[in-house]
Amino acid sequence: MLLFKNIKSLVGVHTAQTSLLRGAEMKNLPFLSNAWLAIENGKIKAFGEMSNMPSEQNFEEVINAEGKFILPTWCDSHTHIVFAAPREEEFEMKIKGKSYEEIAAAGGGILNSAKKLQIATEDELYHSASKRLIDLIRLGTGSIEIKSGYGLTTDAELKMLRVIKRLKNTFPIPIKATFLAAHAYPAEFKNNHEGYIQLIIDEMLPKIAEEKLADYIDVFCEKGFFSNEETERILNAGLKYGLKPKIHVNQLSISGGVQIGVKKHAVSVDHLEEMDNDAINCLGQSNTIGTILPSCSFYLGIPFANARGLINANAAIAIASDFNPGSTPSGNMNFVVSLACIKLKLFPEEAINAATINGAAALELQNEVGSIAIGKCANLILTKEIPSLAFIPYSFGQPQIDAVFINGKIYNG
Repeated sequence: MLLFKNIKSLVGVHTAQTSLLRGAEMKNLPFLSNAWLAIENGKIKAFGEMSNMPSEQNFEEVINAEGKFILPTWCDSHTHIVFAAPREEEFEMKIKGKSYEEIAAAGGGILNSAKKLQIATEDELYHSASKRLIDLIRLGTGSIEIKSGYGLTTDAELKMLRVIKRLKNTFPIPIKATFLAAHAYPAEFKNNHEGYIQLIIDEMLPKIAEEKLADYIDVFCEKGFFSNEETERILNAGLKYGLKPKIHVNQLSISGGVQIGVKKHAVSVDHLEEMDNDAINCLGQSNTIGTILPSCSFYLGIPFANARGLINANAAIAIASDFNPGSTPSGNMNFVVSLACIKLKLFPEEAINAATINGAAALELQNEVGSIAIGKCANLILTKEIPSLAFIPYSFGQPQIDAVFINGKIYNG
């Protein structure tokens, strides 16, 4: 057993009944000052104030956390970390002012990644994704979602999902897999959208279901990608195989896709950079989580999501990294939390809740991770000595993590 003692602040001690925060509740981030925390068999066993700490003699290891904070690891509910190669060749195009759409039209973007991935081997993809995942865990991510979507052929999409399954089986953190063949139309289907949709529905989905390769189905519902009608059709097909919906929506334009996500009881609708009152109110009156990706806005120079409007409408929001080679080549959730405060105008408590307990709910892992609660996984961030909780987002770009614990053990990769 492991004991942390003299913890300056034990953060995120939500009640066992708390699985999701929405609206004004998101500012509620309960903590214990001058606390202790006991870990047994990789789970949180007990915690409390130092005045009632059990005897140290009952523990195999004791860590003095004086001056330090402990909080749950980040729950990153939107990533694309399985890819064949980065796309730094597009970086200068962005600097020159080319838009996301212009880069895609010039042969870059998703189709660029798909071309590279189709010729990569499964082992190559697994080893490169493993390196990225190790780095993310060291940065405090303790649960993650990973999407396909850079395959765009049956063989390549299956290859990506098999890589994600290998990651699930070899890494010590919870991982969810999302099927995202509806990420873009391959060049050969540019003028035959129906043919590609039929390929997804009639060929890809049955094979994915047979091998049990995915937890969710996702669609890029956006002008120039998949229409509202196409999105709903693909989601319906996934539901027949037990794949719950998630949607990329309202990134570049207001599409009505948020309403489709709510109608289909999507676990989350993600991006939301472009929103109107109808979309905001629809989300606020639903059980669907709005997942915001501020580092995507930062990198592409597009608007930041209206997080305050969503909170004011009583929506539940999460924040995630969107780590991918084109629009967000970073999975540093510490920076995402900082951006949420600096650009989304979230209070530190709201940003941390969005990256922990609500991120866990967006992964449907709220019973395993996301808060400090008895029986949950001991996936924890131990900070350096810092003056306050707000210092974490305030000191953006400066690592404030002393150690990351996964299942109660220091993670060294």
